[in-house]
Amino acid sequence: MNKIILNYLLKNFLKTVFMWIMIFYSFGLILNLFEEIEFFKNIDVSILTPLILTSIFIPSMIIQLLPFIIFISSMWFLWRIRNNRDLLTMKVFGYSNLKIFMILAITSFIFGWIILFFANPITSSMSKYYEKTKSNYARDIDHLVTFNKNGLWIKETVSGNERIITAVKPEGNNLINVTIFQLNKNYNLVKKIIAKKADVKNNDWILYDAEIFNLKEGIFEKERFETLEIKSNYNYEKITTLFKNFNTMSFLDIIINYNSLSKEGYNKRFLDQSLHNSLSLPFFLFMMTAVASILTMGTLKRSENFKFIIVGLVSSALIFYFKDLSLALGQTDRIPLILAIWAPVIALSLFTFVGVLQINEK
Repeated sequence: MNKIILNYLLKNFLKTVFMWIMIFYSFGLILNLFEEIEFFKNIDVSILTPLILTSIFIPSMIIQLLPFIIFISSMWFLWRIRNNRDLLTMKVFGYSNLKIFMILAITSFIFGWIILFFANPITSSMSKYYEKTKSNYARDIDHLVTFNKNGLWIKETVSGNERIITAVKPEGNNLINVTIFQLNKNYNLVKKIIAKKADVKNNDWILYDAEIFNLKEGIFEKERFETLEIKSNYNYEKITTLFKNFNTMSFLDIIINYNSLSKEGYNKRFLDQSLHNSLSLPFFLFMMTAVASILTMGTLKRSENFKFIIVGLVSSALIFYFKDLSLALGQTDRIPLILAIWAPVIALSLFTFVGVLQINEK
């Protein structure tokens, strides 16, 4: 009988989780499709293009929302077995609230690691394809930033003229080994600037050890400057937003290639943030299942759907607000970044410890 009850819990809980994943996927597909159609409205492509791009973009978003999905799934599943008296039946056969909670929470914990090791590499590859495809269609955009194996590339329009900037890598507030191509309105090269380093903290860039090649009567004349100031549409903060999109890097990529990514110019702080965000996912899923169990298994009485929905939404909103607040404090150096990432998990574990003891007594 114990094996039958265990199979029942696992099968129906996972079925509920996948049901809510598909619900969120469907809503995400509908909402993001409008955004993709808006992007492609002036580009000659078939309707399949925005549909395909939307379908491969949503999985990475689902992983980000997974703690919320697990919380809703856990509450939904536990509410159902409580209202149809299955919870009471399990207790008759020796399954306490604590035992049921541990089965579901450990399942969520294992599910989190499966997502990191098997699903995340797939979704990161899909995100890479999404970004690459969107950038190909965005070639006519005046301002564009990209980073690949050849380094950093920036395209911008300044005073009606096109400018293409390349750099080997970012380093702190600086770009290393910078080359700037100045083009006229007919896309002809009129000036070339080479600098060993550029301070890009502000929009007024300072180039160090710079050489300018000006085109005059078909000949490039060279000038040398120890420092040179130019105006740009980009600064350090705007450029580094590119490196904050870690959807294109999987958990395994960061672990295996951490040192090489850091040498290529990826900010160590952002790498640490992504790594610990991923590591905290299974623990966060465990805690979200625990909170759902505490809210749902406190009584065997039937409850109304409306009350159940309100409690679930308010609880999840408060948890995610606290999570975002903690991360914001870490990003602004009010508290250590790693502590900011793990603080919600630690706080939920303390709440869970007390709450589980209470529901186990009922």
